[in-house]
Amino acid sequence: MLRVAEPEPLPVAQARAGAAAAWRILFRRYQLPLYAYVYELVRHEQTSLDLVQATFIRAARHLGTLRDDAKFGNWIFGIAHQECLQHFRQSGREFVSSDILDDHPGDDPGPDEILLRAEQAVGFRALLAQLPPQQRAVLVLYYLEDFSLEDIARVTAAPLGTVKSRLFHAKRALKKLWEHQP
Repeated sequence: MLRVAEPEPLPVAQARAGAAAAWRILFRRYQLPLYAYVYELVRHEQTSLDLVQATFIRAARHLGTLRDDAKFGNWIFGIAHQECLQHFRQSGREFVSSDILDDHPGDDPGPDEILLRAEQAVGFRALLAQLPPQQRAVLVLYYLEDFSLEDIARVTAAPLGTVKSRLFHAKRALKKLWEHQP
């Protein structure tokens, strides 16, 4: 019988105690996913690197506030999200969706297939960049980072209904962009 290895628990407690080796493990595990997420929002390489660095600095300062070590991933993505919001506020750019969000988004499986095909296409990133930042954030966390809707709500500090609505509108907008590309 083939046994699947359980993923090793993250060394959050050791990092909290100040172990540099534990921080290196956490950094290696989350550096690239955080960078990909932040880059999809801010669309600038150096700014994304700076925001990821700021995320880890803030995480190091506030690790003692994390109540559940198993939730470290959600927690650090939440910090990155807040760093992006702060960046948008300081740069004078808005981080709001132009859509009027529907409280009951309905179920439209069509865009899921479009999204999966588009992700493999060369132009996917260009299409994604055309969406408002809040919609991009939800799509990236849901489809590329494989977060649950509940986790996305925690990361973005938005109600679950708002996350569902943003995902619905983002899929619809992405489908429309996909269908109308030259």
